[in-house]
Amino acid sequence: MATVRYDKASRIYPGTTRPAVDSLDLEIGDGEFLVLVGPSGCGKSTSLRMLAGLEDVDQGAIYIENKDVTNLPPKARDIAMVFQNYALYPHMTVYENMAFALKLRKTPKHEIDTRVKKAAALLQLEEYLGRKPKALSGGQRQRVAMGRAIVREPQVFLMDEPLSNLDAKLRVQTRSQIATLQADLGITTVYVTHDQVEAMTMGHRVAVLLDGVLQQVASPRELYDRPTNVFVAGFIGSPAMNIKTVPLTNDGAKFAEMIVPLTREQVEAAHSDGASHVQIGFRPEDTDLVGPSDGGMPIHVDLVEELGSDAYVYGTVALEGQDERIVVRGDPRRAPHLGEIVYVKPHVGSHHAFHATSGLRL
Repeated sequence: MATVRYDKASRIYPGTTRPAVDSLDLEIGDGEFLVLVGPSGCGKSTSLRMLAGLEDVDQGAIYIENKDVTNLPPKARDIAMVFQNYALYPHMTVYENMAFALKLRKTPKHEIDTRVKKAAALLQLEEYLGRKPKALSGGQRQRVAMGRAIVREPQVFLMDEPLSNLDAKLRVQTRSQIATLQADLGITTVYVTHDQVEAMTMGHRVAVLLDGVLQQVASPRELYDRPTNVFVAGFIGSPAMNIKTVPLTNDGAKFAEMIVPLTREQVEAAHSDGASHVQIGFRPEDTDLVGPSDGGMPIHVDLVEELGSDAYVYGTVALEGQDERIVVRGDPRRAPHLGEIVYVKPHVGSHHAFHATSGLRL
């Protein structure tokens, strides 16, 4: 087990001016499960591959257990990687796939047998040890890839979107298995995904990247409750937070006829740089459908998505002459109808305020 540290690590691909990963400063604790998340092209897989030794580090350094591994080859870093496409040898059995790296190290046969069978028991693969990968389902193949990593007993696990080839039901099941397994083994794990639900349910901490720049690293709860900027606020959460740029008054933010109150400090901070507007966000579940005289904003209902326990109401509101999309969570047994006008009001104190230009939290 080990700590991992990126020290202003950058990767600049030849022929490009913008770094794929830009001065990444990030420390991962011993035994921690850290998830790197962000949209496609944000630099999360590149960051992982830099740690694995599969991509060069053009500036800065990377440390594993306080040892500078920046220029070490992958085999000298004591890491094990689980890939999106499993990368199993099709001509080998499950047992042989899991034992292969240990054979290359000339590990004694009895020790290989012990480790493989122990990993197979952890992953419920004992009955498949004699099968070839083509005789396994996608979920079973992914467990074999995990087993191959486990038997090596590395200092660090690296996982690059390992669940993206699985169907939705199997993804949910496998992600809980991976989280439980990591907790049992206590091995430092860096996990890459573009799926923010996966990130929120698996990680001890989550690091959000955009255009190669680290936006925020925090616990899932903190990311959700106190996003540091507009991008994190909009990226984390499903359905996404409603974020709108609206006029700023002395009392707060003006949504049509509704005023969302802001503190004096927030109003002053929002006015910096001469801004006359502010960005306000509120989550779909932090709203109420109220009566016409209760000070809410009028929403024209375009779609009602009934999910059994919840109903999500999608609609439009006219803000400064523009139709803006809003989604709110309602009572599925009292959901409004298409074309209806409903009045929406955020819960007191549940909104998030961001600077109109910089996007930073106020």
